Amino acid sequence: MHPPLIGDPDWTLVPHPALTQERVTFLQAQPEDGLQVAYFTSPAGHLKARAWFGPATQGPPGHAHGGSMAALLDEVVGGAAWVAGHPVVAATLNVRFRAMLPLGSVVTATGRVTRASGRRVHVAGEIVGPDGQVHAEAEGVFVVVDLERLPPLPPGVERELRALVGSVGAQD
Repeated sequence: MHPPLIGDPDWTLVPHPALTQERVTFLQAQPEDGLQVAYFTSPAGHLKARAWFGPATQGPPGHAHGGSMAALLDEVVGGAAWVAGHPVVAATLNVRFRAMLPLGSVVTATGRVTRASGRRVHVAGEIVGPDGQVHAEAEGVFVVVDLERLPPLPPGVERELRALVGSVGAQD
């Protein structure tokens, strides 16, 4: 059983765009002892995540696999673009691993848009432990997709996505 994933008092709990869809996504399909994540927005408009790296995320003995850390960073920086009003997919994502992350850790991941130009959205983020240690950093370029050209979404989901993008993106 993982600990509760609670945001700071000034954060607002939000669904990640992938979490509003009526399908199981990669991070949603994690076992109970895998990577567990809750998403929030901060007053600065950044996407925050509280995450727990359970035993199923193990890479090096007693520590989280780098792929699980990279997956969290992909979700939080891509999600930051979505909540800023840019529906995107990843084009490049560069991850720098700074320190090993012990299993059982509850960390804070932050994603933010650093620049947007045309269809390109530049993002950055990091995973920070409770002691302030930066465990991994990422930067990338994501590309805006036309929601009209994507396959049809289940009833109500497109409306939810547009409302999420509009309501959170309006804070910028």
